[in-house]
Amino acid sequence: MTISMYQASAPRFANSLKNLSAILDKAAAHAEAKKIDPAILLQSRLYPDMLPLLRQVQISSDNAKGAVARLAGAEVPKYEDTEETIADLQQRLAKTIDFVSSFKPAQIDGSEDKNITLKLGTREVTWKGMQYLLGFALPNFYFHVVTAYDILRHNGVEIGKRDFIGTP
Repeated sequence: MTISMYQASAPRFANSLKNLSAILDKAAAHAEAKKIDPAILLQSRLYPDMLPLLRQVQISSDNAKGAVARLAGAEVPKYEDTEETIADLQQRLAKTIDFVSSFKPAQIDGSEDKNITLKLGTREVTWKGMQYLLGFALPNFYFHVVTAYDILRHNGVEIGKRDFIGTP
């Protein structure tokens, strides 16, 4: 049995973004129940030199939409990073899930050997599609999703592994 590039990308990104959205729902409920300004959660960090929750969610969205678009040879949509509330982030996630879910297997399958070039800082890096997806896009995406989860958990939001993974 083999797994396709589509199966390893679009559905995985969409599923994790849906789980992240559900986690943000719990964060909003937590903030309301504890009388915490949600903006405090959005600006929370695990460590002073790390990005806050707000940016972790934005970057998760960017990674997902960018990866599927690049693998499919489509234009990567540009989202302005103007979100200021949990509701704003929820809208961004919904828009990203819709975009990622709009791709069909035929658009992504067969991209294993496609050249994917990204500008990272001052340098350009080129990978083959499989190497890009498994060695860069997915790890980078999960890093930011789990960091968002960890920030909320650290701030007392009652979430656990099931929330991160989702329940079938």
